[in-house]
Amino acid sequence: MIYNNPFSTLTDIVSPLYIQLFLIVMVVLAAMGTLLDIIHKKNVKYFFENAKKAKKSATRVLGTRERASIIVKSVVYDIGTTSELGAGKRRVAHLLGMYGTILFWIASAVMIFCYTSSSSNTPSAWPIIWHAGAFMTVLGGSWFWLFLRVDVYSEAQPWYRIIKADLFVLALIATSLFGLIWSYLQSLNLNDRWDDKVFLVLYGVSNLVLFGGVYWSKFAHMFYKPGAAIQKNLAEADGSRDNLPPEADAPKRFGLGIKREAPKHY
Repeated sequence: MIYNNPFSTLTDIVSPLYIQLFLIVMVVLAAMGTLLDIIHKKNVKYFFENAKKAKKSATRVLGTRERASIIVKSVVYDIGTTSELGAGKRRVAHLLGMYGTILFWIASAVMIFCYTSSSSNTPSAWPIIWHAGAFMTVLGGSWFWLFLRVDVYSEAQPWYRIIKADLFVLALIATSLFGLIWSYLQSLNLNDRWDDKVFLVLYGVSNLVLFGGVYWSKFAHMFYKPGAAIQKNLAEADGSRDNLPPEADAPKRFGLGIKREAPKHY
């Protein structure tokens, strides 16, 4: 199973051109949803206006080299390791989901555009990456949705309570899970049986929900958070601190009550 390119076998019933076109449509849907989200919420406008305002209160000017160093460090450390979550289960779950999704999407694009022709031979590394990425996404996403969400972990809401904010993570889990099941059933060589085709349809529908529902989900946050992390580190380096007051030079005194339990009520 893990050595087989499921998209190559799919070309027995669907033209490679249509498979590639479907992937392009998903990218277009994600771009359009993100653009609509930007226009509606005006996040980018606020981001640039806030950065412009903060620049006036900067205490030092950053050189090109220092600015580039901060951006690289932000991408590698803050974004690449989700450092804002601190050490713990939430960070591990996010890392599993994030890197699993990246591997899953990259491997999908490579196998669809490079190895779906009848004459191509897919290197075993790409199917392995695809299946491993899907498994990591299901594991990290399920762990987060079932046990680590704020409304479940901190507000005692039942895990099966679904709100609009859950659209992204649920669609992400469904896409990877249905993809894995479809690939497994396909490897059984069921011939004319319908099992694998059902999960192929579910895999396609979950992709439509994931990429077509960007405007209504938290998908677009993946693009905002890197920019926010970079701006925060630049603001700290130039002294503007996003127009926030400096930290007080005083001991932290919260009383004994804070030691009764780990903070988890947001």
